[in-house]
Amino acid sequence: MDEKKPSHETLWELIKDTRFCMLAHRHTDGSLHSHPLTTQNKALDEGGSLYFFVSKKTELGQRLQSDGNVNLAYANPGKDTWVSITGTARVLEDMAKKKELFNVIAKAWFPGGAEDPDLELVEVVIDEAEYWNVKENKLLQLIKMATAAATGNKPKKMGEHAELNFNN
Repeated sequence: MDEKKPSHETLWELIKDTRFCMLAHRHTDGSLHSHPLTTQNKALDEGGSLYFFVSKKTELGQRLQSDGNVNLAYANPGKDTWVSITGTARVLEDMAKKKELFNVIAKAWFPGGAEDPDLELVEVVIDEAEYWNVKENKLLQLIKMATAAATGNKPKKMGEHAELNFNN
C-alpha cells in the first residue's frame, strides 16, 4: 500500500531548496506588491508556518499588521517545480525564534544578529498551497509537447498538480 505524505512534508520537499520566494501583499490603496524574501525555516512543522526576516525600514511588517493576507510564490525552474501558498502573515516579537532561525547569511543584512533593532520576524501561517511538479526529464517533456503539436491533442499528463489544505 502506498502511504501518502502529510501535506507539510510534501510542501517542504518542494520548497526547501528554493532560495527565494516572492511574498505578495496588499497596500492600503488595494494595490498588490511583491517582495523577494528568503525562507528561514530549517523544516516545516505540522503547524504549517514559514518564517522570514525583514527590515523595519521597509515598512513591510507594518503593512502586514494591517492586512496579513499574503501569497508566497516559489519557482524552481531547474527542478520544474512551482508552488503557490496563501496564508496569514504577522510580525512576531519572539527573540527565542529569531535566535533559532538566525544564520550567517542573515548576518549580512542584520549585522547586529538576532537582536539587531532593524530585524523583524514575519510568520506566515499557511492556509492552502498549490503545486506543480513536472517529474519528466526535459527530453520527454519536449517529445510530449511535439507529439501534442503534431496531433492537435493536448500533451498527456506532465507531472503532478495538487492542492493542499492546511486548515484540516
